[in-house]
Amino acid sequence: MLMNATQKLPKPLRHILFDLDGTLVDSVRITCTIIDSMLAERGLAHRADPALARAMDAMGGVAMISAVMGVHARDPAADLAEFRARHAVAATPADLPFPGVVPALSRLAAAGIGLGICSNKPQALCTKILGDLGLAGHFAAIVGAQPDLPRKPAPDAARLALARMQADPGQCLYVGDSAVDVATAAAAGLPVALVAWGYGFEAARAAAPDTMVLHDLAELAVHSDE
Repeated sequence: MLMNATQKLPKPLRHILFDLDGTLVDSVRITCTIIDSMLAERGLAHRADPALARAMDAMGGVAMISAVMGVHARDPAADLAEFRARHAVAATPADLPFPGVVPALSRLAAAGIGLGICSNKPQALCTKILGDLGLAGHFAAIVGAQPDLPRKPAPDAARLALARMQADPGQCLYVGDSAVDVATAAAAGLPVALVAWGYGFEAARAAAPDTMVLHDLAELAVHSDE
């Protein structure tokens, strides 16, 4: 059930803006598979630590790749470029979405709720993953990291997504899994809910205990009918 909060769901709830990694999809599985293959091809037995990858996910980019590769990292920028090149052609597992995500998105879309994505993952990878999963059509806006767009927690990506969704911020909820998402929502003037299964949930919840918590995205479908 929805827990807490000083914040409340918008009424009416007409739009939902989602983070991607750690919120809708368990992307650390792909991250670890790719890094393991990079290390193996370098003749190293070291394997990526999924727990560390989850903890670093919100940082993304060089910080995450360097942390997960640890002492085996070479040139941080080159490692990141290699990782992204491999990711661009890697298979997307059909079961990458967290349990309950796919039916909940279908129900929300069928109810006429406008959906969007706001992620620090590169734009091309956001589009690829959602396209591979057959979910891209649910979203009126998919906004990932772009060269001239400040990264979250700056509000720019969220505002761009809202504009593309033609969404009234007063009727929109931001759903994420980390302290970065909480800060992004605050900067964009949006109420926020954290998913209890998210990578950064515990730390975000500790830092912002009055934040709404979702234990199942189906809860949003129920409230969208109110």
